[in-house]
Amino acid sequence: MISISATPYDYELPEPGKFALVIIDMQRDFLEPSGFGAVLGNDVSRLQAIVPTLEQLLAAFRSLKLPVIHTLECHQPDLSDCPPAKIKRGHGSLKIGDRGPMGRILIKGEPGNAIIPELEPLPDEIVIYKPGKGAFYSTELEAILQEKGITHLLITGVTTEVCVQTTMREANDRGYECLMIEDATESYFPEFKHVALAMITAQGGIIGWTTTANHVLQALAKLPLGRAGFANN
Repeated sequence: MISISATPYDYELPEPGKFALVIIDMQRDFLEPSGFGAVLGNDVSRLQAIVPTLEQLLAAFRSLKLPVIHTLECHQPDLSDCPPAKIKRGHGSLKIGDRGPMGRILIKGEPGNAIIPELEPLPDEIVIYKPGKGAFYSTELEAILQEKGITHLLITGVTTEVCVQTTMREANDRGYECLMIEDATESYFPEFKHVALAMITAQGGIIGWTTTANHVLQALAKLPLGRAGFANN
């Protein structure tokens, strides 16, 4: 078994095929200057900064044919899967379903709802369309993980304290062993990320582990090329 140096202690990788890279909500509306995140007044350059690191991790998983899971926060065009409270919340100029600079906000299939080109999923990679913050709520994710025998999740994406942490907590409650990759997740608010990471690893890893991308890449380099698993087939 291969160990990854992590906090609060080493994270043990299971056999290849039983762990997956999860990339949460790296969508254009959250990362691009003309997107929804920027319209709300956020500094999207903070989120853009993790893209090169995610590209490295994604390339490593793909080269070893290891499972990769992408998520997108989105809703049906008629908003039938979006609670009225979620639509009404906030006092910004744009709400879910409104037309923004890159199409309707958080609506499946709109240009702004696409994953950024640098991380565009391959045809055989799993894409989860989630109406909530967590990737398990009202999605097929748990059924897919059980079908494929995946027990360990290496979690990345945005934002750390909202969709990323929510997904990790959901996974933890379902018995999955979760590792958050610190420099492959980000928040518009650095203090929120700092606190989220501390909450995850407190009390001996009450929610899971954290580590850096370099530690993950070093561990993956120990796997024999071409013998890593079944990919996403």
